[in-house]
Amino acid sequence: MKKFIALLLPLLCGMVAMAQPAPAPVKWSATAIEADDTTYEVRLTATIEEGWHIYDFGPYAEDLFISTTEITIDGAEKVGEITASKAPHRAFDDVYEAEIGTWEGTVVFTQKVKADAEPKTLAINVYYGACNDQSCLPPASEDLTVKIGAAKGVSPTEETTTEEVADDAAAAEEIVPTTEEPATDQTVAPVEEKKGNSSLWSTLLAAAAWALAALLTPCVFPMIPMTVSFFVKGGEGGKMRALLYGVFIVALYTLPIAALILITRVVGGATVTADIFNWLATHWLPNTIFFLVFMVFAASFFGAFEITLPNSWVNKSDQNSDRKGLLGVFFLALTLVLVSFSCTGPIVGGAIIGAVSTNNDIWTPILTMLVFSTVFALPFVLFALFPSVLQKMPKSGGWLNSVKVVLGFIEIALGFKFLSTADQTYHWGLLDREIYLGIWIVVFSLLGLYLLGKLKFAHDSEVKYISVPRLALAIASFTFVTYMIPGLWGAPLKKMTGYLPPMATQDFVLTSGGTAAAVTTDDVLTVDGKAPKYSDVLHMPHGLSGFYDYEEALAAARKAGKPLFLDFTGLGCVNCREMEERVWCDSRILESMREDFVLLALFGDSRQKAAEEDWTTNANGKVLKTIGEINSNLVFERYNIAAQPNYLILDGEGNVLASHSYDLEIENFIDFLNRGKEAYSALK
Repeated sequence: MKKFIALLLPLLCGMVAMAQPAPAPVKWSATAIEADDTTYEVRLTATIEEGWHIYDFGPYAEDLFISTTEITIDGAEKVGEITASKAPHRAFDDVYEAEIGTWEGTVVFTQKVKADAEPKTLAINVYYGACNDQSCLPPASEDLTVKIGAAKGVSPTEETTTEEVADDAAAAEEIVPTTEEPATDQTVAPVEEKKGNSSLWSTLLAAAAWALAALLTPCVFPMIPMTVSFFVKGGEGGKMRALLYGVFIVALYTLPIAALILITRVVGGATVTADIFNWLATHWLPNTIFFLVFMVFAASFFGAFEITLPNSWVNKSDQNSDRKGLLGVFFLALTLVLVSFSCTGPIVGGAIIGAVSTNNDIWTPILTMLVFSTVFALPFVLFALFPSVLQKMPKSGGWLNSVKVVLGFIEIALGFKFLSTADQTYHWGLLDREIYLGIWIVVFSLLGLYLLGKLKFAHDSEVKYISVPRLALAIASFTFVTYMIPGLWGAPLKKMTGYLPPMATQDFVLTSGGTAAAVTTDDVLTVDGKAPKYSDVLHMPHGLSGFYDYEEALAAARKAGKPLFLDFTGLGCVNCREMEERVWCDSRILESMREDFVLLALFGDSRQKAAEEDWTTNANGKVLKTIGEINSNLVFERYNIAAQPNYLILDGEGNVLASHSYDLEIENFIDFLNRGKEAYSALK
């Protein structure tokens, strides 16, 4: 509240006539400069307060309800697409379960328009949503004008000369195109590291784990003593040659990938490279191809066929490995890479695909291959330096093929993640949450049965008894299956959030009485016996029923003799969803909300057009026609609240009895509900 007042006072002191419903953390100005004889550049400068951000152009899936930035310019013909002085920061959002783009600081948007013989005034409208780490303001609409022709460069909110704007633009970053294309093909640039560190580390750790698994495959494991003996018998310099052997293995795996990516970066530039990575991560075509590739890899591991390189390549490399000196060491490393391809190919492919799909930057795939190849080469080097350790190694045998089969099951499970990405992005409805879980349950159940010797593939040896490692892995597999089973009936399975489709796709939730997770049933009625206004388009979480119109809710609260719980929320409010998923889900809270209160949800960002009788006019004389605009104006004018989420408990006249905002402590929310109930009881 102190911060809110601090932001509001300067406006009240100097700009009363231009006061907005809420202090805006984003200031907009517009100018126009002559680009050449036929075109002008209209430049919109957004100055965003520190700690706040606005969303990029999008678009995103409709069910995410993100208030993307929309800029319209009327009065002149556009030339080309609008550009931004810097690319949006893009990062995966755990709540939206999607990659979201945002701008911070100062951003200059530039749109070229055709010049006219006569001076004219262009009308500009900017629609945007502003958020910080704890809350979001309702979407705002800013109207600006600029003149082109005889008098240009004047903003309605401040006098800005053409020279000043030129200086600002020169200080800004190089302008990059930001076109309004589908979300899966939109133009993006490399993003700065902010939230990706944990994702990067998990990717690199996964690469190391895959490398260790590759060492235990039948194509690689038997070659360890064979290649080590080459250096032991090589006499003087054997240890140095062994170290170089490891370096060559790392180079052969890493350099081709790095070269391909860096050439793309140099030839196409940062934007094109990022476009490719973003397309690979989100578009249905590469994700479907990745899914099919993983299924092919799994079939190969199961023994359906072998993925091999031409024998002529292997033979030629093997012949050259007999040469002395560094060239012989290089060809020996190349022989290992080629011979082991039938086992390492699927693993390397899976590691690269995973890196590309989860981290949209050029360095992650390169680092992934560097980590993979280093871990893969390390045993060869260590055994060459300490050959006596070879005597303690287990002998080759059927257990090596078992490693391949286990990896095949894991490839199947991970492959469906890519199909799920395509399904969610394009709303195919193929892999609802329970179907996806069902597939994983079957896959890991079959894995457990295989480890117990109940399933057998083409190249498997007879399992006479169950070893301790196999038993331990079987227990882990069946434990994982047991954990997943409740998810078929709507259990949240928070440990798997990043891999599962969103809960909204769940068709059946046991705790909701069998209703779908994404649908609530509004069984309350107004005092006139009608369904609540807007209940056909708006819903509450957890099967809660309530109102979406302030006056209807107040009337119902007076009639019921209960306090009114007001939830100022948003369809695209991340913190609102987090409160609902992590706090409201508590059984004590849900019971109290159902039994002790009349519920009112006012969505501040809904762009659904309201009934004409609900239209209102704000302090500037602007007619508000959407549900979101009307609700935001109402909550600010009556309760001085602009941010979401915010929660109020009101009496029948709309007076505040208790208030609460974003806070993930369940006990604090329960205390808020109790304070509201006690204050209401004291009024009787």
